[in-house]
Amino acid sequence: MIKKTAIATALSVAALVGVSQAQAADYTIDIDGQHAFVQFKISHLGYSYILGSFEEFSGSFSYNPENLEASSASVEVEVASLNSNHAERDKHILSDDFLNAGEYPTATFTSTGFEPTGDNEGVLTGDLTLHGETNEIQMPVTLVGEGEDPWGGYRAGFEGSTTLTLADYGIDMSDFPEMMHELELYVTFEGIRQ
Repeated sequence: MIKKTAIATALSVAALVGVSQAQAADYTIDIDGQHAFVQFKISHLGYSYILGSFEEFSGSFSYNPENLEASSASVEVEVASLNSNHAERDKHILSDDFLNAGEYPTATFTSTGFEPTGDNEGVLTGDLTLHGETNEIQMPVTLVGEGEDPWGGYRAGFEGSTTLTLADYGIDMSDFPEMMHELELYVTFEGIRQ
């Protein structure tokens, strides 16, 4: 169950990537440079936490500081890329008991809206599909920074987090303590303007 939670978190993490679009510049998430992460945190029986990440994903977002409401984002995560630094645990989380990566190999997030809530902050809304189930999620996001890079490009970076209830995605955690029924999804993405 811990593993299922970790996967859900990672998926949620993937949802945070988008920010703004109408008349916005398009950005590709910098996967090659390892400047993007989809991570999760879930309780381990109430005694500790399991931390992990999804190491293979791709996505893009649109962002224009003059028109934040037009923000958009799209992310796809390879579920089997889950890594919690314990091979046997990862194998169990990816099994039919939890994420069932064989049947549901990808998790996706597609934004449906963005609402600014303050300077460099807002709430990204979108559809997260995980384990064959799709639910709307909201993720508070923050602009980390933007500007020219040393190689002649232009970059923008964001971070965000949200809490996922695993049962909403058909992941049965009923045999586990209540604190393991949810997981925290954290994402941070640096995009290169196209």
